[in-house]
Amino acid sequence: MTGVFPKFLLVLTGLFLTCASALPAQEPPPQQQPQVKVNVLNVCTPSAEEQKEISSALSRVPRQPLFSQDFEVARGRSSLAESPGFLQAGQSAQLSDEPSVANWVRLRREFSMQALFSTVQYSFSNDGKNMVETLVLHVRDPKDLVQLSIEDSASAVTSAATMLAASSPASRIKLERFGKSSVVLARCTGSEGGPTPDQSAYEPLFANASSILTNYRMLLNARHTVPDELARVAAAGSKPAGKGAAAKSRDHNPGPTNVNKK
Repeated sequence: MTGVFPKFLLVLTGLFLTCASALPAQEPPPQQQPQVKVNVLNVCTPSAEEQKEISSALSRVPRQPLFSQDFEVARGRSSLAESPGFLQAGQSAQLSDEPSVANWVRLRREFSMQALFSTVQYSFSNDGKNMVETLVLHVRDPKDLVQLSIEDSASAVTSAATMLAASSPASRIKLERFGKSSVVLARCTGSEGGPTPDQSAYEPLFANASSILTNYRMLLNARHTVPDELARVAAAGSKPAGKGAAAKSRDHNPGPTNVNKK
């Protein structure tokens, strides 16, 4: 009897394992894919509410600001396949898929503690095809509005000094908001041969933004600083002749030969 009971347990265990293996394997529940939310900005014809937000932000920009003693002047040359934020051209600029080389200048000033905005940053870039200037004002304590940017662009058929002296009108206004999508108003042209959208209702906003850009172009002395700094970038980017080239030049251009007559 004692030998039969272990055999019974062995047979029972085998039957249990056989039944368990015959059951279909339970697949884990499919993982839910994260939802992707896409916000489409209507940059050509913003709504009436968005127009009010743009008008309110522009009206809060100080026309005669008090700057602190802190400031920044930076310059450089960037080889870019895709421009960073402060070098991106607006909709009216001609873009190319090929990597471009842009010379740029950036100016920054800080406002006094009483101002709504903490800093103002002005940047100018020239990639040989387009010249773009952008004014960005950062809010000190962002609750709804984070920053305001105003941009204009022109073809690089002329010099930077000429563009700055002409006071090109603003072509793009952007509000970056805290926890919300941005609000953008841009100059638009007809696409695929279609008619140009009627933007006459937004001319007061463009005119106000152009006035702010012109004012800060003067306050930051951009008309003189930008051409001077771009000239320094061009001079630093040119390759100086090495010692080998100088020696080769002397070999090909020997100096006068002294002839001693007896």
